[in-house]
Amino acid sequence: MKLLCVCGLGQGTSLILRMNVEQVLSELGIMADVEHTDVSSASSMDVDFIVTNRELADSLAGVNAKIIIVNNYFDRVEIKNALKENLE
Repeated sequence: MKLLCVCGLGQGTSLILRMNVEQVLSELGIMADVEHTDVSSASSMDVDFIVTNRELADSLAGVNAKIIIVNNYFDRVEIKNALKENLE
């Protein structure tokens, strides 16, 4: 399973999201490859899931990956609930 964490520029915020997603996946006992990038590059990447906020999700319409919405990239509870809802 491949997950992609996406923010506008693909640097700081998506890296923080990636670190939090990896932590939550570890807590849930789910193995996955997690990467991060910017919204422009995300549409051309082959992944199973994209984790991003609602605004950027609109820019990713038409991608093959399932999009998981997380509004606060720092809130592990929200991330855990979103991942559980979409991955289990």
